[in-house]
Amino acid sequence: MYQTIKYEVKNKVGYVTINRPEALNALNKTVLEELFDVFGRIEEDDDVLVVILTGEGRSFVAGADIAQMSSLTVAEARQFGAYGQKVMNFMEKMEKPIIAAVNGFALGGGCELSMACDFRIASAKAKFGQPEVGLGITPGFGGTQRLSKLVGKGMAKYLILTADTISAEEALRIGLVEKVVAPEELMTTCEDIAAKIAAKAPIVVAMSKTCINKGYHLDLFSGSALEAEAFGGCFGTEDQKEGMRAFLEKRPATFKNK
Repeated sequence: MYQTIKYEVKNKVGYVTINRPEALNALNKTVLEELFDVFGRIEEDDDVLVVILTGEGRSFVAGADIAQMSSLTVAEARQFGAYGQKVMNFMEKMEKPIIAAVNGFALGGGCELSMACDFRIASAKAKFGQPEVGLGITPGFGGTQRLSKLVGKGMAKYLILTADTISAEEALRIGLVEKVVAPEELMTTCEDIAAKIAAKAPIVVAMSKTCINKGYHLDLFSGSALEAEAFGGCFGTEDQKEGMRAFLEKRPATFKNK
């Protein structure tokens, strides 16, 4: 169905793999369009509760496709950047959690794509960076915005203005990734995390993700009010009743996303 990505579902987990290994999975217009399509399908599919996003071969995504970008006009470049942002904003706002399994290079648009996910698990071989200023451009898919929120303003300026590439361990130290594992353990680690999330009440996982995302941009009191509203709403769900009943009866809960 897709030219540049692979998609499958196993055990309530959606696996999205960017499949342009000959181009180190660089993001061109087709990749972005297919990512937007597949994540739209996933959001509407009740059989998918969590997503793992990764890249085929030795790269997660080595950046946007420079061969395609090099001849763009000002208007075309603005449109290309806006579309990339549309895709990544959609991913961030999705109710279903997305885990980035960063298997190799996550540079430029690849680093930006990983930051649009809910958290990042990196192979020890992974490399991160925003090298755009060395190409005469700024980051265009949200890098100037998301990076500072993850690692702080000073570190974001350092990485973007120097265009330095950093190791997975350095990415962990500064808070760009949540965990670093051996390359052969990357997918099993992500699958274990996905299984933990999928075993919880899906409706409440979605509410929690939304509260964190929205509350991040609010003051403490406004964010707390948002949380209180979500907390109260949980008690109108079947999953809350099942979860607490299962706890009291000392048995595993069976959630229905209702």
